Amino acid sequence: MYRILFLFCLTGGFLSGCSFLAGEPREERPNILIMMLDDMGYSDLGCYGGEIHTPNIDQLASQGIRFTQMYNTARCCPSRASLLTGHYPHRAGINGMGVNLSMNTATIAEVLKENGYHTGMTGKWHLSETKPLDDPTEQLRWLAHRVDYGSFSPLENYPCNRGFDEHWGVIWGVVNYFDPFSLVHNEKPIKEVPEDFYMTDFITEKSIELIDSYSKDDKPFFLYVAHTAPHWPLHALPEDIEKYKDTYKEGWDVMREKRYQRMVKMGIINRETYPLPANSSGKRWEDCEEKDYEAACMAVHAAMIDRVDQGVGRIIQKLKETGQYENTIIMILSDNGASYERGYPPGFDRPGFTRDSVMIEYNAHYPGGETTWNYIGDAWASASNTPFRYWKMESYEGGIATPFIIHWPAGLKGKENSINHGVAHIMDILPTCLDVTGAKFPEYVNGRKVIPPVGKSLIPLIRDENVSLHDTLYWEHQGGRAIRTAMWKMSALPGKQWELFRITEDHTETRDLADQYPEKVKELERAWEKWAVNVGIDFRKN
Repeated sequence: MYRILFLFCLTGGFLSGCSFLAGEPREERPNILIMMLDDMGYSDLGCYGGEIHTPNIDQLASQGIRFTQMYNTARCCPSRASLLTGHYPHRAGINGMGVNLSMNTATIAEVLKENGYHTGMTGKWHLSETKPLDDPTEQLRWLAHRVDYGSFSPLENYPCNRGFDEHWGVIWGVVNYFDPFSLVHNEKPIKEVPEDFYMTDFITEKSIELIDSYSKDDKPFFLYVAHTAPHWPLHALPEDIEKYKDTYKEGWDVMREKRYQRMVKMGIINRETYPLPANSSGKRWEDCEEKDYEAACMAVHAAMIDRVDQGVGRIIQKLKETGQYENTIIMILSDNGASYERGYPPGFDRPGFTRDSVMIEYNAHYPGGETTWNYIGDAWASASNTPFRYWKMESYEGGIATPFIIHWPAGLKGKENSINHGVAHIMDILPTCLDVTGAKFPEYVNGRKVIPPVGKSLIPLIRDENVSLHDTLYWEHQGGRAIRTAMWKMSALPGKQWELFRITEDHTETRDLADQYPEKVKELERAWEKWAVNVGIDFRKN
């Protein structure tokens, strides 16, 4: 009876909220599995118009819901903070890069653990203070595992001390995929890895092990699978790179146009309200003088996502083998748009040599191996974020729009293969977890008083009761900023003037209306500044 009532509520049988209290029978409380990719473009996945081979994720999409207007916060660690706490990142303490997640917020893991869940994490944390050593030479030796300087950040903010019973992954944000820096099991450093180690496979294997162990008792589980891929460096396995050796030889302009056409055909975007802007890099493929090199870089990016998808297939198989598949909610998303970055020299989190003292070649002509360190750059990033402008770090749609898939066989009947155009934010994931599990948000976690989330449950959007969960949404990251209402969006690059767009008619931000509607600019600017003050941003620096 309980299961029938719960599914009836979720699919719209009642207008009121429906939740189950902790302590209900196992089958009535779903498992939750969140898979986040790192620096993946909006249209990289096959089910969002991409040419990358992602059959397992595409299958989840075909049996679940694809969202077209889910937002992240433009950068790795701010998005992770917002996802895990249900807050804007600034409120969660992430007002920059390499800082600590605030202790007055509670993570999904802390909340669900309080409510009787197993809690596990695999992969990238990036929510603790990460400081380099004073001596740059010693920093490079540390990155190459040649010396040991103790914990990689304050231990109290390691995942295992923020609600996760188990964590296998990295504390810092950038890794050598074949021999990662800051790899840990809970608080214990993993100092050596096997010769065939590859970070994406490690994350998959540890996720499978956790699912296997969780299936042995009656407690439901929350598992956060935080991939490092396809974040630079461009590191992939030869057999995966081989699949894409010729895929990108036509260049970013052709790829972008093909993706756009597929997205329109799929119903992800509307040609009238999503006009295709020029590549934000200003570069044309016909002018590129290193076409083979550029095509090779994008091939590795694709190979890295392909390997993630292979892991998704293995995780799905394990869920089915253990009888957990039907009642596991799977969410898949990216932390920001594809990265425009390229050309950083060694230092801080970028090694100069391997643990065997082999020098690493930056911007190598043949990317992919451990002794290379490459990036896709701005032209490919803009194409990966088709149909939007800009990329990671910026608060234009190319930086903050994320593909977002929800799959749950036992709870989304009638919603299979649907596309949801409702507006939501990554901070809405924690409240959704509370809603579907019946978990109560605690006043205290481990003796710390914690502030309730400001995000809202996605269930009204899933029921088609709302077109947006928020009257207004706000963004700021390192001077880039934006504000969105139902009809309008205002965006700005760091140090630049606001641009105003009628977002319902021009979702790709191609026609700046700021001069035409100066009073609207002032109105939205006042609202943004009020929000900025409230979350602790000194906007006068922007």
